[in-house]
Amino acid sequence: MTNEDSAPAHLRRQKPKLIEPPAREELCNVLEAVLFVADSPIEIGALSRTVNAAKHDVSDALLELAEALRDRGVRLQRTGDVVQLVSAPRTASYVARFLGLEHPPLTNASLETLAIIAYRQPITRTGIESVRGVDCDGPIRTLMARELVEEIGRAPVVGRPVLFGTTVRFLEYFGLEKPEDMPPLPLTEQPIDEGEEAIM
Repeated sequence: MTNEDSAPAHLRRQKPKLIEPPAREELCNVLEAVLFVADSPIEIGALSRTVNAAKHDVSDALLELAEALRDRGVRLQRTGDVVQLVSAPRTASYVARFLGLEHPPLTNASLETLAIIAYRQPITRTGIESVRGVDCDGPIRTLMARELVEEIGRAPVVGRPVLFGTTVRFLEYFGLEKPEDMPPLPLTEQPIDEGEEAIM
């Protein structure tokens, strides 16, 4: 007999109960309930294990759920293999007031910096400043504090400068379900070569 077997019943480690996968017609509702109580974005693989359903079935059900929620107060937001429920853009001001999370609007400098990062990510600080023509330390700090951008890696060039990209919070802030929903931006200049700009 192990020490665990001899412990009082209420102190023994509980084994997770095996549950049957939900019926196909109920899978959307189950996923909605799980996402509703989650306090952070969830990987589709984790959802699949949670509901004991095949990953491709979960992905299909998430597409159905996203469509069902399109005209509701919440939306399904998906970034790669990560999903979460977020408030719809038209409800954002009411939700923010209720939660006391109202922020002052972003300055023009921050918005310009954010647009450069959003459309040219991954991009280095030098790359951002070569487009704006001015120092971007302040706007980048503001955007990182607001969790709209983050460091996503290092450029494989001399000095290995930090690469910046947008976050899931960025999508939520602008009411986007996925990065591909950003409106196309006509660019007249050539994209920046991160290798050349880092060595300059």
